[in-house]
Amino acid sequence: MTKHYLHYLTDVMSHQWNDAALTDYGENHEYTFGELAVEMLRLHVLFEQLGIKRGDKIALAGRNCANWAVAYLAITSYEGVVVSILQDFTAEDISHLLEHSDSELLFVGPYVWKDLQHQTMPAKLKAALSLEDWHVLYESEKGIVPNEKEWHTAFQTKFPRGVEPEDIHFAADENALSLINYTSGSTGSPKGVMLNSRSISNNIEVGMKILPVEPGQRLVSMLPLAHMFGQVCELLYPLCCGTHIYFLTKSPTPSILLKAMKEVQPYLVVTVPLVIEKIYKKNLDPMLSKWAIRSFWHVPIIGNIIKGRVKKGLRNAFGGKLRYFICGGAAMNPIVEKCLMDIHFPLSIGYGMTECGPLIGGNPPKYFKARTGGVPVLNMDVKIDMPNEAGIGEILVKGENVMLGYYKNPDATNAVFTEDGWMRTGDLGRLDRKKNIYIKGRCKTMFLGASGQNIYPEEIEDKLNNQEAVGESLIVEREGKLVALVFPDETLTKRMSLEEIQTIMKSNLEKLNKLIPSYSKVANIEVQDKPFEKTPKRSIKRFLYK
Repeated sequence: MTKHYLHYLTDVMSHQWNDAALTDYGENHEYTFGELAVEMLRLHVLFEQLGIKRGDKIALAGRNCANWAVAYLAITSYEGVVVSILQDFTAEDISHLLEHSDSELLFVGPYVWKDLQHQTMPAKLKAALSLEDWHVLYESEKGIVPNEKEWHTAFQTKFPRGVEPEDIHFAADENALSLINYTSGSTGSPKGVMLNSRSISNNIEVGMKILPVEPGQRLVSMLPLAHMFGQVCELLYPLCCGTHIYFLTKSPTPSILLKAMKEVQPYLVVTVPLVIEKIYKKNLDPMLSKWAIRSFWHVPIIGNIIKGRVKKGLRNAFGGKLRYFICGGAAMNPIVEKCLMDIHFPLSIGYGMTECGPLIGGNPPKYFKARTGGVPVLNMDVKIDMPNEAGIGEILVKGENVMLGYYKNPDATNAVFTEDGWMRTGDLGRLDRKKNIYIKGRCKTMFLGASGQNIYPEEIEDKLNNQEAVGESLIVEREGKLVALVFPDETLTKRMSLEEIQTIMKSNLEKLNKLIPSYSKVANIEVQDKPFEKTPKRSIKRFLYK
């Protein structure tokens, strides 16, 4: 039976009361586990004074910081419902989502508020509080939020002797709605994914099982906390294990990120493939391309020495104490993946989606199989719907992680569930005999060849991205022909003319078409003059390109 994550957290708080829990990297702002517990209870008192009830919605919109985590945990332990909104949505979209979600209170960061304050606040919203220090930014009625003195007096009345570890008892209903996570900021029919506490708790237990951790180890949080991947893997799972989390409160440049890694020395790095691919291209590829390295790479003894040095150098770049390197959100470049596996880097690539909070597949690094998204995680079932002759069909899932549905969107909810309760992921894939999940692409992105063959653009892009001077690529279909849109690797092409780049791309096209089946050959490569627009999780917005 799944244990509620708040019970894990209270256990950790009682045993590590004076240990550091949350730190804003590079800033003088930190909470011990005891201080975290006290601040959560202080916010409970504020919620009571504002008339917030069990099941009421409270929104969070801001960059990663310790107070984002405090507010999140205060809401869930009060049995409120967190509405997590990505800080990268437009102010207009955030305002719309506040209204759609029926949020009664908003915790907001300065980066978001500078534009949001010019929007009309929804009628149901009582107040907006700053994530910097809880000061009032907006009130629906003057004085509705108690002042600091009133708040402090109410807290002292409730806890006259202060707060001790034995005072920490958080309510925990596994079946109750705990979170609404919006997958987009669309003002049409937004999809607010509803997750109960059981889904979140099961995701956390999966992390504990796959990636065991010792109390007091450290981690750098770089992924958006409003995205389920970052929320579970960089906040909830590690914190419930007693980890000390450092938040990068500003957009992390490569130099800031690597500096933080060296100083914090994390046991775990959770990221998207784009990060390690950039490090590979800049730091490893030039060295691994040398004739001597290539020649001895697979030679016994000498090859192992070379691989050992490469592994040590990469591990040191992440602080030197790295035990797990976890990627998700997109497929990894196969050449980068192969290199990491050759050197026995502690790599594992998972598979998931917001609707599963987020985990569907995963594996400890020692059991990870290349080009897969792992095997179905604890209490989750996976099957392939209507597989073709190659075993490929839509991936369906069922289990404890699966969402309750989309908030106030019954049509979208009904469309994603089958009559017998399986959820359609929209992903195409297959399973091998050991249940490893192979992702082949998205149902909506698959092209149908002239003779009825299924063409998966992601597989072509994987091969094209390995060609000379290619930064990123996208395959589109025009009048029955496949065309590759390419944004060049600027580190290699910044001094080249457009004609020189096009000459390289012409050669790339010839090489690419020798690597793929004849029915999926690419007719042309078009060079783009600017990077592709991305989603917050750094996936290309395919729908913008034709």
